Amino acid sequence: MIRSLFFAPANRPDLLLKFPRFGADCCVIDLEDGTPAGEKQRAREALRDNVAQVRAAGLEQMLTVRVNVPDSPHYLADLEAAFLADVDGVVIPKLEAPEQAFPAIHWIRRRDAEAPRPRPRTIVGGIESVKGVLNAVDVCARTACMGSVYFGAEDFAADIGGRRTPRGDEVYTARSMVVMAARAAGLIAIDQAVVDIRNDALFLEDSARGRDLGYEGKICVTPGQVKLSHRAFSPTAEERDYARRLIAAYEDATARGIGTIDFQGRMIDGPLLKRAQQVLALPAGGS
Repeated sequence: MIRSLFFAPANRPDLLLKFPRFGADCCVIDLEDGTPAGEKQRAREALRDNVAQVRAAGLEQMLTVRVNVPDSPHYLADLEAAFLADVDGVVIPKLEAPEQAFPAIHWIRRRDAEAPRPRPRTIVGGIESVKGVLNAVDVCARTACMGSVYFGAEDFAADIGGRRTPRGDEVYTARSMVVMAARAAGLIAIDQAVVDIRNDALFLEDSARGRDLGYEGKICVTPGQVKLSHRAFSPTAEERDYARRLIAAYEDATARGIGTIDFQGRMIDGPLLKRAQQVLALPAGGS
């Protein structure tokens, strides 16, 4: 479960040490966009100690490192630094082919053999280019050790040459393609960021659209967005109550040999039962 994917720059240990108080489902130490070019080597060298300090500060949630893009001269060095630290995995941005993740897969298998851990090491893949979106089915289905993917709308829009709008109709097709590819492969799908960081209403509106599409969480760029994302991607008390009553009514009907029922004016059968069960399997909003 990743309702929030929260990033902080790798060269800012003061911000990294605040991870435990923010409560994100997955915290990301960012060696890519968040760290200036001149700071990348120094941030990489300090990564192991910084991760140890974050753990010592009490972080229990998932902790990952976003490395630089696969064709970057930093990529292999980033992976080595990340997997020599006590992290749960890596975030690989701008994935366009399964082969680009082979070095990370090698590191995961090596580290899992050397130092097994209760939480399996994993890859979070970023689908954020035109080529990545067009190859999303292959990337999601054939990238070993990958547990989740995110859609990067800002990079996608820059790559395709479009203009970004608050509603996001210009990325709707790509956004849909990524979530379908992820879900078909059994991966967690994480929705695009909202970079208008002072517009909570827009964040919640965009999150609702993402949840309607099938996304399970969202990229977060501020601590406040983490709380909003947990609220948006968790069922409300009303939704949970409705799901409980629907399941009870359906189970009562099937016990009497009835497979389809009328529940509060809606026809309920197997697929809607499954959705109600999924609602109850999720944590309540804000937790």
